[in-house]
Amino acid sequence: MTKGLSVLFLPHPAGDRLFDPWGSDVVELVGRRHELRIFERERPVADQLRDVDVVIDHGGAAGTREMADAAGGVRLWQILGTGFDHFDLDYWRAREIPVANCPGTLTAVALAELAMMFVLMLARRYPAASANLRDGVFYEPVGRELGGRCICVVGFGASGRQLAFRARAFGMRASAVDIRRIDEEEIDAYGLEAAVGPELLDDQLAQADVVSLHLHLDATTHHLIDARRLALMKETAFLVNTSRGALVDEDALVAALRAGELGGAGIDVFTDEPPSPDAPLLTAPNTILTPHIAGVTEDASRRRAESAAENVDRVAAGLKPFHLIS
Repeated sequence: MTKGLSVLFLPHPAGDRLFDPWGSDVVELVGRRHELRIFERERPVADQLRDVDVVIDHGGAAGTREMADAAGGVRLWQILGTGFDHFDLDYWRAREIPVANCPGTLTAVALAELAMMFVLMLARRYPAASANLRDGVFYEPVGRELGGRCICVVGFGASGRQLAFRARAFGMRASAVDIRRIDEEEIDAYGLEAAVGPELLDDQLAQADVVSLHLHLDATTHHLIDARRLALMKETAFLVNTSRGALVDEDALVAALRAGELGGAGIDVFTDEPPSPDAPLLTAPNTILTPHIAGVTEDASRRRAESAAENVDRVAAGLKPFHLIS
């Protein structure tokens, strides 16, 4: 039996409203075998980090440099999330604190399902349909069927693969763009018509009826979809983003939508979160917008807590944690 560790959970900076189910699942699963405490913002940081073995950081957004400076004895900084673009990874590396995240497979189904929801709602012109119902206008608008349409999945990781699987069930043709080579087995398994590298992204954008983004945000992917690339897409095409807001130049997207140069957009993530009430994207035509909920399901929360708990157990047993990024 492994020895229980001292674990400190950092709730999301957004506050108590995001504690459930994420925090509750961590408390239940990690607290079974370890001494788990919840960080209190009104108390001194150094006092709370003293003698802590593992820190679990909700979303990687709660940790501060002051915490890293006080974390001399911490053996693992576990991010309760996949992305780490809100986390100062270089600073933790300088402090030689091991950092791990949760693999994308844990939220892949949730992200793919929301992306597919966007595709379906855009194809049936949901914003216009909802407005017509309230105005007493029936039998309009005219929608589109998905069978035979082409979806380009940009980033063929866990969520991208899950989306391709679901799109195929609706009779869609799928292509994939990824920095890694997609092997023949994957091509056959997901029925891909094309599997190419980033150098051929422009060609795929021009052919697609739907473009869905499934990428990490870094210097190479910031504003990957800009005005030039939006102009390559069909005027009837839809853009879907459930990954990171800054993958898309939002000003260019709004301009394309307002000019009728793009068929619509399904957006779950924004450059600034939450966006300001007067953000142009909030009033852009032909859009379905949700508040960064793609990975927010009871099931995904449980899987992430299980992943974090497994890593705490591995540290307690003297084993290398899974999914180390530093």
